[in-house]
Amino acid sequence: MTAPVRIPADVDMHDRVLGPLTARQLTILAAAGTAMYLAWLASRAFVPLPLFLVLAVPFGTATAIVALGKRDGVPMDQLLLAAIRQRLAPRQHVAAPEGVRAVPSWLADQSTLDEQLSPSMLHLPAEAVTDAGVVDLGPDGLAVVAAASTVNFALRTPMEQDALVGSFARYLHSLTAHVQILVRTERLDLSSQINDLRDRAPGLPHPALEAAALEHADYLVQLAAQSELLRRQVLLVLREPVIATVPTDGLGGPGPLAVLTAAVGKRRADDRMTESSRRAAESRLVRRLGEAIELLAPAGIVVTPLDAAQATAVLASACNPDSLLPPSVEMAAADDIITAFSTEPVDEFDERGRP
Repeated sequence: MTAPVRIPADVDMHDRVLGPLTARQLTILAAAGTAMYLAWLASRAFVPLPLFLVLAVPFGTATAIVALGKRDGVPMDQLLLAAIRQRLAPRQHVAAPEGVRAVPSWLADQSTLDEQLSPSMLHLPAEAVTDAGVVDLGPDGLAVVAAASTVNFALRTPMEQDALVGSFARYLHSLTAHVQILVRTERLDLSSQINDLRDRAPGLPHPALEAAALEHADYLVQLAAQSELLRRQVLLVLREPVIATVPTDGLGGPGPLAVLTAAVGKRRADDRMTESSRRAAESRLVRRLGEAIELLAPAGIVVTPLDAAQATAVLASACNPDSLLPPSVEMAAADDIITAFSTEPVDEFDERGRP
């Protein structure tokens, strides 16, 4: 009989190579120490040691903070690099796959901004969403998004909790490819429920039911006005590469040459992508999704694949999480032509786009 093996919670912790220092921290400190030592050798003939220490101590302190410090679990050097990339990146990004057009001269002349209006093309990991709901990630492969229901774990008995953990463990043990479990929180819009209650209340068979429906609608309006309503959604994201670029060992993980060949293989993957390879990747995604549905069903978790409209709404919400208008499957896409009948007169514009 096999005994359970406890897995530590710090499985993502980097290996320590010298005392409490990791390889990344040791590299940063060694590079800073070498730079200060070379600077002292070059300036010791004409710079006194106390003056050199006055200049070197702040530099060493800042280096130690960057190498050893963390914020919200992220190392300070990674935050510093992210801040530099954000500072050097363009401020305006637009979705223009055909290319960014130049700003009209009449708008550039009338602009009072100090910097020129020069937006940059927005690059997203997802290139398209197929009719079947598969997200095309370009050279990174394909992905499918599914919504997973939740179970109340705290109210279960110890035996039921063990059964739930065992069911979820069986699914985790079956994984041989990339899987992401995403728990996201977004604003809850009750306007549709409120409108449905008020529209259907007059058709109820009893006046008391009509009054109760209207009263509940007023309660929902008051609840939305007093607090910010949020809802939690659990998504299961499965990703499958079109072309396998990383060699694997006997356990299914990356082999010894994975680090050296991953970058070269990813560059060559674009040339080997064909329609047949994409269909094969889609079939593998469908098979993996079916396995997830079957293995998570005993735990009471219902996995529902998202269609094209729902997957697009999730991606749009991830790109703009603070939007007051939550994305919906009923909203028009970016390339849809919107037409509507209107009796209002239409303003005419000249060739320069001015009324």
